[in-house]
Amino acid sequence: MYPLKFRPILKTTIWGGNKIIPFKHLTNRQEQVGESWEISDVPGNESIVANGSDAGKSLTDIIHEYRGKLVGEENYRRFNGKFPLLVKFIDAKADLSIQVHPNDELAMKRHNSMGKTEMWYVISNGDGNSRICPGLKQHITPEQYTQMVADNTICNVLSEYTVKPGDVFFLPAGRIHSIGAGCLIAEIQQTSDITYRIYDFNRKDKDGNPRELHTELAKEAINYTVEKDYRTPYTPKMNEPVELVACPYFTTCLYDLTENMTMDYKELDSFVIYVCLEGSCTITDNNGYRLELKSGESVLFPATTESLSVIPDHHVKFLETYV
Repeated sequence: MYPLKFRPILKTTIWGGNKIIPFKHLTNRQEQVGESWEISDVPGNESIVANGSDAGKSLTDIIHEYRGKLVGEENYRRFNGKFPLLVKFIDAKADLSIQVHPNDELAMKRHNSMGKTEMWYVISNGDGNSRICPGLKQHITPEQYTQMVADNTICNVLSEYTVKPGDVFFLPAGRIHSIGAGCLIAEIQQTSDITYRIYDFNRKDKDGNPRELHTELAKEAINYTVEKDYRTPYTPKMNEPVELVACPYFTTCLYDLTENMTMDYKELDSFVIYVCLEGSCTITDNNGYRLELKSGESVLFPATTESLSVIPDHHVKFLETYV
């Protein structure tokens, strides 16, 4: 097998901005895009291969064809032939709704789906005052939550952080959260599109109707635990991996390279995804397949990949994630 690139799935939203199009080097596009789904096996939103002999096939198709060779033998069994991760870029021109996602148990019970644990890497922060709300700042009961949604005061109990490029937040399923206006974010999450909208600032949809809220569904899904600090701390380093998140659903590292580097994946029984955040590089796998990767692009390396040679074009910064 060989490294796979996919056609981006662009999503227009009422809160979407205009950063994703130039960030992904797409031309002659004018729409306001809120999300670019980079690699997705969500039903109805399956990514389509853009390169090589499998071009035109969906991610679902090639998983059925290559099975463990693509995702890893244990991953293929564990996730019943489904691709376990969804990779996105999110561009918020306006604040996203206050929301929460169910965990595996609740999502399977209600929707026959995986839950949705996710992480955010902040790529840019607009005018420098962009904010993120990644959890509760004070303890409330489920009954207090319901009342605060009803009287429009739920935002009063949310933590709030002014963010800068490079900030990282880990959001396990059940953590109430929102992305603020001006943020451009790379998101890595479980394969799920289940979102419970808690509060939406009384906004209307395109038809002038109040957007649907999922107050009762969210009530049971929320983890009401309060954390002291919701930021994910790490020490930036040049030319070596920096682990950002390690959880049962994915491990993600940051690479900031100005020097050539060889990656050894012989002992890893998993696919690997690179999500390019800045700069560009040339990558060659152990079979001699060569590709260019630049900011705004993502690439999926199959589980059969034993090693990669990464040659920066002066400088490249990317996320590496696998299961």
